[in-house]
Amino acid sequence: MKNKRLSILLAIAFIFFISMNGETQESVKPGKSERKVSKREAGFSFARSNAPIDILSDTVEANQKQSIITFKGNVVAKQEEITLYTDMLIVLYDPDTKKIREVQAKGNVKIVQLQRRATCQKAIFYQQENKVILEGDVVIREDDNVVRGERVTYYLDEERSIVEAGKGGRVSTSIVPSSEEAKKK
Repeated sequence: MKNKRLSILLAIAFIFFISMNGETQESVKPGKSERKVSKREAGFSFARSNAPIDILSDTVEANQKQSIITFKGNVVAKQEEITLYTDMLIVLYDPDTKKIREVQAKGNVKIVQLQRRATCQKAIFYQQENKVILEGDVVIREDDNVVRGERVTYYLDEERSIVEAGKGGRVSTSIVPSSEEAKKK
């Protein structure tokens, strides 16, 4: 019974991090060759991967009756080039299929992928809708470029994001031209 619970826990953790990867792949029709999108093109991506996942936390609690797994305390989850840091990671899964419905990272959330970093207070990954919402003093950086807002919604399939300001605030964006762009001017 203990091994079965551990297997379910590892399977759920694996499924969660399948969606968090440093590279994306274009969907292709059978018979056509796959083309990997470069890491530079991918942006913050949360695409599928078969790479191993490592999760460290102070405690792990699985509640099968409520279909919830909670990782608490200094949580670090890593797959390939992407690492998620948070105070608490909550995985909600379907009790029948064992597929993940939603993953919530709460408290001091930091996502790092190569030169890209995002910080916020809460991140929610919606598996069915294939979207990610970052909330609470969101700061996204890539090299010297910075975007700040209260809420960011990223639609993975569309590779589209919306940055919203907090009540009475504004979205702040700082874009630094690359040295190649500066040379062209």
